[in-house]
Amino acid sequence: MFESPPFDPLRDYPIGSQRPDLVTTPGGIPLGELTLHGERLQASELRATPETLRLQAEVAGAAGRSQLADNLRRAAELAPLADETILEIYTALRPGRSSAAVLESWAEHLDAHGAPLNAAFVRDALRVYILRGLLAT
Repeated sequence: MFESPPFDPLRDYPIGSQRPDLVTTPGGIPLGELTLHGERLQASELRATPETLRLQAEVAGAAGRSQLADNLRRAAELAPLADETILEIYTALRPGRSSAAVLESWAEHLDAHGAPLNAAFVRDALRVYILRGLLAT
């Protein structure tokens, strides 16, 4: 059986053209089989998977773009969450919208759903909001 070579973030960029074997849709359709007119194609299939986002984070890190890599790792954690949940978190993070308890509750929710980087991000925002008086009263 043929085993694909290990991923090399410098050699294998862009991933879609250099390593299409590593890219699938959330439903498991391989990139090489994806067509816009396919029977199995749903709008949800056009989203990046956590795995693809993690690979992109490796590419960004190898290129010295650490902030982009961090953002892609957080995106990988958020990818499995419902759009509505992400929008609720985004809204809660707007200055003056949430209390400390609400933000901590979101951080706990993110921790419970396997998103520790995003939980830390919310907690960092909470600390800054406390210092700057940006919490809801």
